[in-house]
Amino acid sequence: METLTANSASTNESVSSVPTEREQQNKKSRWKGFRKHSNLSENESATGLPPKRPNGIWRTVVQQKYLYLMSLPFVIWLFVFNYLPLWGWTMAFQNYKPAKSFSEQKWVGFDNFVRLFHDDQFYLVLRNTLAMSVLGLIFGFIVPIVFAILLNEVRGMAFKRVTQTVSYLPHFVSWVVVAGIISNLLSMDGIINQLLVWLHLIDEPIQFMAKGTWFWGIVTASDVWKETGWNAIIYLAAITGIDKELYEAARVDGAGRFRQIWNITIPGIRSTIMVLFIMSIGHLLSIGFEKQMLLGNSLVTDYSQVLDLYALNYGIKIAHFSYGTAISMFNSVISIILLFTVNGLFKKFAKESIM
Repeated sequence: METLTANSASTNESVSSVPTEREQQNKKSRWKGFRKHSNLSENESATGLPPKRPNGIWRTVVQQKYLYLMSLPFVIWLFVFNYLPLWGWTMAFQNYKPAKSFSEQKWVGFDNFVRLFHDDQFYLVLRNTLAMSVLGLIFGFIVPIVFAILLNEVRGMAFKRVTQTVSYLPHFVSWVVVAGIISNLLSMDGIINQLLVWLHLIDEPIQFMAKGTWFWGIVTASDVWKETGWNAIIYLAAITGIDKELYEAARVDGAGRFRQIWNITIPGIRSTIMVLFIMSIGHLLSIGFEKQMLLGNSLVTDYSQVLDLYALNYGIKIAHFSYGTAISMFNSVISIILLFTVNGLFKKFAKESIM
């Protein structure tokens, strides 16, 4: 009887130890739920070891592959139009002749640079470039900041929008039109001379456009009038990002508008100011040639010649391509040195940089 009972119990255990189909499905569903909540991948081993993943830069590339694909056309565009032309710098070390191939050109080393640094006209041009660049950097950088801060303090939205719209419209006017307007305003019978004579500030009209000492100021004022509204947009955007609760807290503490500007607005846009200032330093010598060429004339040549116009005259008008390339190369190298120097100084002392 005991033997029969024992056999019956062992038979029941063996039958209960075999999982039924329903139990197997329940186990599979619990395992799937566990893997879903534990974020295990399909390739992860049951031992718990993490799968092999790419490390370092390749992991970043894999994670951001769509961003890299979207930026690829712009990288190609930048390489084609900004880096491939650097191959033309080789002309600065040649006596370049357009009729000859690259292998047939005569290499002259640094002769074009030696000639450049022994040219008295080069130092006159460099003086004009630095003078107009510094004036443009001071007034063209400070005036938009002041304009943006003052415009932000205007409470009438209609007046504020109209003023902002009118201020940046000159940006879309070409320098040809601007030069015509400035020349007419400052001509002998222009409105400026008529106003000064009517106010008895002068006895006879002044030839503003014929005085070399006035040329730097005329170019700077024209540039400031044309670009102030456009350059102020980015400062207005930066001011908009400042927390409004800071102004409310300052007003509760009794701070006036000037105190709010000094303690909240200016510190709030300090990073933007520094980044744009560093970028402006990089363009210190590359101020272009349009306004100098259009506003200048034979009477003010000693004050209107700048490096870009100097290189254009030698490279296109005189067809001395190698010498013109040497001038442009000097301009670019000095700009890069200034950019890295100022960026390093700001990074060290102000903890702000663009690189």
